[in-house]
Amino acid sequence: MIFSKEKITIAYTIEKCPKCEMIKKRKFSEGDILFSESSSCSSCDSTMLIEKIYGETLEQ
Repeated sequence: MIFSKEKITIAYTIEKCPKCEMIKKRKFSEGDILFSESSSCSSCDSTMLIEKIYGETLEQ
């Protein structure tokens, strides 16, 4: 008998600061939209932009 592994996909959001180029990865939040403003940069206090939204698949 063949057993199939359960696959779980976790969504992530990549934020990038246009001023200092700092990149931050976090879990996707409802309402995230590509190229929109998000949080403040912890390095230079500029507003970070959402650059990428993607999913990583994990097998269990």
